[in-house]
Amino acid sequence: MAEKTKPKRKILKRILLVLLFLVVGVVLYSAYVLLTLPEVDDLKHKNPETTAIMEQRIKEAAEKGEKLHIRQQWVPFKAIPQLLKDTVRISEDTDFYHHKGIDYYELKEAIKRNLKDGKKARGGSTITQQLAKNLFLSTEKSYTRKAKEFVLAKKLESHLSKDRIFSLYLNVIELGKGIFGVEAASLYYFHKSVGQLNLNEIVRLASVIPKPLKVNPLSNSSRYLKWRANLLLDRLVKYDYITEKEYNNAKEEFKN
Repeated sequence: MAEKTKPKRKILKRILLVLLFLVVGVVLYSAYVLLTLPEVDDLKHKNPETTAIMEQRIKEAAEKGEKLHIRQQWVPFKAIPQLLKDTVRISEDTDFYHHKGIDYYELKEAIKRNLKDGKKARGGSTITQQLAKNLFLSTEKSYTRKAKEFVLAKKLESHLSKDRIFSLYLNVIELGKGIFGVEAASLYYFHKSVGQLNLNEIVRLASVIPKPLKVNPLSNSSRYLKWRANLLLDRLVKYDYITEKEYNNAKEEFKN
């Protein structure tokens, strides 16, 4: 009987050893991630001169033998129309002012969708997480990047106010090829400052956030743009950000 238990003990020891190595590996990797992440305290009062996504797009263009012209212009948070802020928030992160960087319910639902679809799809990222990705990471879809994004989002929330996070986000978000921030996008697409945008222009601009390199806010033939615009208008009127009259007038422009 003792002879039979020896192989079992050896197998158990090997399993425990493997588990130990895995735990140590996870701990060491987590420590590495934490120690190598950038500091965010300077962002309280200083605007970044460039972002990781800008640098990524410049590199991608160079690899194709092209030179990318970056359009980006800083605008004070108070100068951005409240309706644009509300539209972006209900589009990207409804509970932005209530969570601490991570929306765990949306994250859980995104993980469910990803597991069901068998791929790493977009979804579940808060405005703070998107800002962390834009400033410091990349568009790579990987669990490693997601882990870094998670930690950076928590750091941003602990060092910056909600309005500062939102202001940075609106000033660096990608809204077209080489176009970053709502002011640069407004000037490029509509030839006016962001403070002069009307409802339809605001909805068009917010509609391209999920697909900034694939959807043009000026397109009148894009089914995606019309679908997204109608979705945002429905939410705006639902939460009383616009009147029924404004809603009906705007819907005319986005009929299928």
